[in-house]
Amino acid sequence: MAIQRRVKSVEQSMAETHDEKRSLKRSLGVWDLAVMGVAVAVGAGIFSVGAEASARHAGPAVIISFIIAAAVCGLAILCYAEFASSIPVAGSAYTFTYSTLGEFLAWIIGWDLILEMLMASAVIAKYWGVYLGDTVSLFDLDIPMSVQLGGVSFDWGPVVIVAIFTLLLALGTRLSSRVNSVFTVIKVAIVLFVIVVGLFFVNGANYSPFVPPAQEGVASESAWTQSLFSFMTGSDPTMYGVFGILSGAALVFFAFIGFDVVATSAEETKDPKRTVPRGIILGLIIVTVLYVLVAIVITGMVSYTELAKLDEPSLSSAFELVGATWAAQVIAIGSLVGLTTVVMVLLMGLARVVFAMSRDGLLPRALSVTDKKRGTPIRIQLIVGVIIAIIAGFFDVQVLGDMINIGTLSAFVLVSIGVPILRKTRPDLERPFMVPLSPWLPWISALACFWLMLNLSTETWVRFAIWLAIGMIIYFAYSRRHSIIGQGLEKDALDGIHSERLK
Repeated sequence: MAIQRRVKSVEQSMAETHDEKRSLKRSLGVWDLAVMGVAVAVGAGIFSVGAEASARHAGPAVIISFIIAAAVCGLAILCYAEFASSIPVAGSAYTFTYSTLGEFLAWIIGWDLILEMLMASAVIAKYWGVYLGDTVSLFDLDIPMSVQLGGVSFDWGPVVIVAIFTLLLALGTRLSSRVNSVFTVIKVAIVLFVIVVGLFFVNGANYSPFVPPAQEGVASESAWTQSLFSFMTGSDPTMYGVFGILSGAALVFFAFIGFDVVATSAEETKDPKRTVPRGIILGLIIVTVLYVLVAIVITGMVSYTELAKLDEPSLSSAFELVGATWAAQVIAIGSLVGLTTVVMVLLMGLARVVFAMSRDGLLPRALSVTDKKRGTPIRIQLIVGVIIAIIAGFFDVQVLGDMINIGTLSAFVLVSIGVPILRKTRPDLERPFMVPLSPWLPWISALACFWLMLNLSTETWVRFAIWLAIGMIIYFAYSRRHSIIGQGLEKDALDGIHSERLK
């Protein structure tokens, strides 16, 4: 079968958005997208990984780790913005890859996105339950966060939050966006509170040494926990030093995963060719400024060596170490609010990726039918919610956190490569936003993302390989034979869509 038949045209992607049975309602503006990016990023990064990266990887130089991660993310986001303005269709990197590199790589990237958002949703929902328990204990309330069901421990907190937002998303994207905006304003206010209050406890001596010398530690106890690059080259351990900064950047990259999720909502935006690039870039700028300021404060408040002594260093523990327990209570509430919006956006992003793959036939097409009144993929949203609730409620998922990063970065690599390819194959395509200095910046973006991937642990790469192998089996056993393009049905599908529009 010719390779060309496995590449979906831009026209087909655009036409599918007019299929009345499988189209999403356009209701989001620039600010909605910017808030969505801030909502999913602020919380995942500030309340989860910043202190961990300082304690175990980079010390005070975690500030540089955040800047590196932001720069790499920014390059990739420019590529996303060009694609989203040219092909404003649900599915994000999956859809973009389908139109440039073909169906097989599109399946791989879609499978990676499912991994990223599935793991992220479960991990963040689990964190939400943990922070709920912390908040309850800070106020001296005795409420058990888990119960025993037939000898199995069940955490009810993650299930509650997933159920609430699954229902909201099923009722409509616009409604959930309004709820998201309210929570995001509260969350950003608490982050600003952290920055302002934390400045009063900053001690300049804690910034020295800014780049701690590399040393043996947790990060280098075994080949499995060492970064793949260090494992292959026998380089310095990833705890502190230059390689610690880089492994720290790979870890805190988790803080920027929200922006590829924003691109999955391109089909639900008003005037997407302008709205999507502006919304994504605005959100990234806001988040980067907040991250750097918080990193400066937390590393100035407490020595990284003190944080390293804690089993689970966090933002609130830094305030506890300086005696500001009252601030830790505020941060606990902020963490709870912050992670709430992250769960919602990830639930939506995962549903949109599955929706796009289902509409193309790579997953059962019955899943991609949308509700006529609300314009949402209710079936997929409910299925996704149930799966995530089960994973978060019954399993220990924190150990799979790095899987989120490798799934995101692999998507970023292919999107970056896809920009110069689409420029060459479709020079006639309207591009309201264009990546400057192409093809150089897209190639630099791809290499930078791949470099961060190499700085993830060896065990993360092994798990990633297993996930890809499962994806290959599903693709060749089902998806390849059932896809619209694989069956040569793309013209029939387009004709059917055009007929519906004429009725």
